[in-house]
Amino acid sequence: MVEESRSDLEVGILIGVLIGEGHFGGDGRQPQVTLRMHTRHEALFHWIVDRFGGRLYGPYDHGGRHYYQWMARGTDLRERLLPLLESHLRPELDGQTFRRFSEMKERYGLHPAASAD
Repeated sequence: MVEESRSDLEVGILIGVLIGEGHFGGDGRQPQVTLRMHTRHEALFHWIVDRFGGRLYGPYDHGGRHYYQWMARGTDLRERLLPLLESHLRPELDGQTFRRFSEMKERYGLHPAASAD
């Protein structure tokens, strides 16, 4: 995998949004990181997809709620997002988010991508 260069600001924005709004879990078969927010944040969702991969779904309109949903699974999760979260998400930053992230990794046997030498 080719290492992509991202600024500290870009990584910080993503980590902050995931701490505030992200969900770390899965569907029972595969892990996923999900972000669901109001449609007024559409530009932010496209920015995330452009820089960090994943897939954008929506817009949805359910029960008066208008939202997009972004998901990182598979290769995008394992090769692009997991290394960033491993490097930057710490319990002293946000214990609850770190715990949810750790539980997802344990449940699905996620380990940082080994370097292919």
